[in-house]
Amino acid sequence: MTDKKINATEREVDSDLDFSFVLASSVHDMKNSLGMLLGSLEEIIEESTTESDEQKHRFSILQYEATRINTELVQLLSLYRFQHQSDVIKIDENYIDETIEDQVARNDVLFKTQNITLDVACDPDVVWYYDNDLVGSVVHNVLVNGTRYAKNKMQLTAVIDNDYLVIEVADDGDGFPKNMIDAASLDSDAHKDGNSTQLGLFFAAKIAELHQQKEKKGYIELSNGGALGGGVFKIYIP
Repeated sequence: MTDKKINATEREVDSDLDFSFVLASSVHDMKNSLGMLLGSLEEIIEESTTESDEQKHRFSILQYEATRINTELVQLLSLYRFQHQSDVIKIDENYIDETIEDQVARNDVLFKTQNITLDVACDPDVVWYYDNDLVGSVVHNVLVNGTRYAKNKMQLTAVIDNDYLVIEVADDGDGFPKNMIDAASLDSDAHKDGNSTQLGLFFAAKIAELHQQKEKKGYIELSNGGALGGGVFKIYIP
């Protein structure tokens, strides 16, 4: 019997396999599959005629967790693209109210299952230059997380302040813990432990920073208080 030998060239091919590309492709497939599951779940919720509080609670948990996982997969895929592609950001003129309306509509069923009232305040005539998909993904992520911490109310506003577009999401929850507030900076040590919430903050801060206008860079802020007395998230786009 002749032993099969693997030559050096074959070993080099194996070692040169871009594992990060394989991982990114797998994440993309998982994201698409989970997106279809979310769509089916939302249809089931909308068609359900049950008045059982227990079943509503189960639906809300299922939808929140599935949405959260899908959002994190999108974030991981985007971070991969930030590192490996040069054209990840596409700046165009956008109506901010349309960006916000898209994300509010996207999460309408989630607000209903979580019994959250969302108030939106935005001038429909406000236009700004930014990447609609990336900024929209930040708003989406903050809204999803907000439904977990809010008690009954959330507020979403967008204004122009000191040459920045400022999008703010506030809730009536108990506010952010100090470690989350500290994690709002890209260079924060808080990102090193891989916590999923901190991944979301890192993602938001990275997208904000990708938006630059001369010497100005975008950034995010977390604080407590605000109009509803809970947590307040702000993203600044120059």
